[in-house]
Amino acid sequence: MLIEFSVENFLSVKGRATLSMVASSDTSLEESNVITSANHRLVRSAVLYGANASGKSNVLNALYFFRRMIMTSSKDTQANEEIDVEPFLLSTECEGSPSFFEVVFLDADVPYRYGFQADQKKIHSEWLFSRPSTKEATLFEREGDEIRVNADRFKEGKGLEGRTRENALFLSVCAQFNGEIATALLSWFQNLRMLHGFAPMGMLSATIDRLKSSGSKARVLELTQVADPGITDYDLRQKNLTIQDLPKAMPDEIKQDLLKDHPVITELKTTHRKFDEANNDVGTVQFDLEDNESAGTQKMVKLTGPLLDTLENGRLLVVDELDARMHPLLTRMIVSLFNSPANRKNAQLIFASHDTTLLTPKLFRRDQVWFAEKDQYGATDLYSLVELRGVRKEASFAKDYIQGKYGAIPFIGDPEWLFCEGGHE
Repeated sequence: MLIEFSVENFLSVKGRATLSMVASSDTSLEESNVITSANHRLVRSAVLYGANASGKSNVLNALYFFRRMIMTSSKDTQANEEIDVEPFLLSTECEGSPSFFEVVFLDADVPYRYGFQADQKKIHSEWLFSRPSTKEATLFEREGDEIRVNADRFKEGKGLEGRTRENALFLSVCAQFNGEIATALLSWFQNLRMLHGFAPMGMLSATIDRLKSSGSKARVLELTQVADPGITDYDLRQKNLTIQDLPKAMPDEIKQDLLKDHPVITELKTTHRKFDEANNDVGTVQFDLEDNESAGTQKMVKLTGPLLDTLENGRLLVVDELDARMHPLLTRMIVSLFNSPANRKNAQLIFASHDTTLLTPKLFRRDQVWFAEKDQYGATDLYSLVELRGVRKEASFAKDYIQGKYGAIPFIGDPEWLFCEGGHE
């Protein structure tokens, strides 16, 4: 479970920004929205609001970058590659300074704190601590070219210091050599699923895997029928990948390279009932998911696999623009799956949204609502509703947010000049 994530000097984030899942002393929605585990009280979900270009997506992109670095930095293919980290560019203060990333999380009920600082050339520092009891213990610390390993607590790292490139993470190298702790922590990050809600490409494979199992298929159908009750079944069909299945903008040489081994892909068909002129049931007809179903139905079908996997295995799901192309009631239903005692494996959901219908004390506690706002210098500030003074737990969150009481809304101004003859004077 995630406890908190911090980032600094990355994209629009200049100063340290921390997204915390630690529950406050607030007692509202305690049974449904709060997890108690290993002496920690954590919230099951968190939502980020903010104007367009406020930086809420950049906070999630920072977590995505963090995860990707851990998963790929030790691979041989990255040996001569620059680190694709993007620092804050609007201040001379950040010039020449590395970007900072840190995650505090629970794995097997043990709290860990892991992070690193990096620029495009190298890892400047890296650290891993655990808290098996009341006191935090060092597993390893890295500063520049020096890596100091606690031989008692992280013996798997001894001897690997010299095998770690300056652009690779030591934790990733230790996992590559099958270190027990490093492999377990790498697995935690691998199970952290990151999705972009507006273009849910790549999510369909998880749903297809579910549909291959008769037991899971029933759950997929039950969940997606909320979005489209007309779907009565699913059918998986295999076919050879053709050039028509590839994006038109893809270069021809890449298309030919992909097709040379005659790859097979799985198509998903949805089944609907068919009726005659007297509305008598006369059989079924199959729709192609991509060509015949609505954008909202497509998204719900694609989301269902990752949702079920997250809930059943107690993982963390992070979605940017969860509400894009979705009816507000569908988004609320997804959030309610996490904010519920039925979430027995203590799965967590973090998502960005513009849907203010979700912003209600009936669904979220104040410590679950976060705002991203840019200052006049282009830097993102991240803060939660519980940090704002005078906000009652039973307040009208949505109304007060739209009225600007919490900040993090766009400045619209007077649009009349747009319609004036001759333009703005």
